[in-house]
Amino acid sequence: MNAPIIKRPFDVAAIRAQFPILSRRVNDRPLIYLDNAASAQKPEAVIEAMSASMRGAYANVHRGLHTLANETTEAYEAARTSIARFLSAPSRESIAFTKSGTQAINIVAAGLDIKPGDEIVLSVMEHHSNIVPWHFLRERRGAVLKWLDIDDDGDIDLLKVDGLIGPRTKMVALTHMSNVLGARTPAAEVVRIAHAKGVPVLLDGCQAAVHGRVDVSALDVDFYACTGHKLYGPTGIGVLYGKPERLAALPPFEGGGEMIDVVERERVTYNEPPHRFEAGTPPILEAIGLGAAIEWINAQDRAAIEAHEAMLRDRAMNALRALNWVKLHGQQPNKGAIVAFSVDGAHPHDVAQILDRQGVAVRAGHHCAQPLMQRLGVTATARASFACYNTAEEVDHFIEALHKARKLLS
Repeated sequence: MNAPIIKRPFDVAAIRAQFPILSRRVNDRPLIYLDNAASAQKPEAVIEAMSASMRGAYANVHRGLHTLANETTEAYEAARTSIARFLSAPSRESIAFTKSGTQAINIVAAGLDIKPGDEIVLSVMEHHSNIVPWHFLRERRGAVLKWLDIDDDGDIDLLKVDGLIGPRTKMVALTHMSNVLGARTPAAEVVRIAHAKGVPVLLDGCQAAVHGRVDVSALDVDFYACTGHKLYGPTGIGVLYGKPERLAALPPFEGGGEMIDVVERERVTYNEPPHRFEAGTPPILEAIGLGAAIEWINAQDRAAIEAHEAMLRDRAMNALRALNWVKLHGQQPNKGAIVAFSVDGAHPHDVAQILDRQGVAVRAGHHCAQPLMQRLGVTATARASFACYNTAEEVDHFIEALHKARKLLS
């Protein structure tokens, strides 16, 4: 049984105290970590949950009859239950553990029955994880990729969505929140349009799941992918949610132990979902760590965290708007706490390296979103992304550091 969740009032200092890495220094400066869209830091609760399992209750899961196997299986499956609740999934059986959000999308793509000329609808602001698996279908099975354009802020025209979905469309695969622009997509409306034409929808929720509540049942989405390391959990663990009938229709992605029912010399039958998609020894410790991360998030005042992150986003964007040598990319009013920008006359890599000398960690590059870079007319951007443990003072220091970087690069 999970312990009852006791909600804690939002206190950024108290939250920061739970993240050991935030006390370190970088280049003899206090660390200001603004690379959360790539990977969030881990609270002590996650570190301790994984360490405690290794120290005192570790064994392989399922099938074992001894005490350690039973205890580890219980913890592993409790994490599945926590994630199902977190996503408002109808049942724990609709949650499959994967090694990443990327693998979750690959499982769905590989399992589709695609004939030459069948179509997949994507937006131009997808992460490569939600592009390359569909390119595999284009290369190997003759699928056609149909691209949904956006405006400069990342907004999607629903009429264009409707126009792209045709009789050969086999899937609409869409980010729930852009990892570059922070733009939130009209997911519920896209699902409604697609379902009216009998087309399933997969949402890439790797960014969205940490920046707001996700209710897969209310969205009525067919598949939802997310990842642990952006949810304050460990790397090496992802989640695939699927409607029960959709998961049941997917063939196995990998073969091995656990995903089978009967194996004989002349035939094999497969396990029911979700275990059908968990071949071999799964990421046990990582699942336990993700479960701890979810319980940690649930113990916070999520509405207050969302308001805090919005404040950080607005503070940064307002400061950057005042600089005539900075260009912001993506200014959707309700966007997530992700700010992509360019500095006139400076390569984003140089900007990031100079910021790092001042203790400020930002990301620079194409952010695994090259079609979006092409749409924006750039090769790369810098990106500051915020989490619940960041502070207004850190935003101000980031802006001061950017001024210094500008002088050095002029």
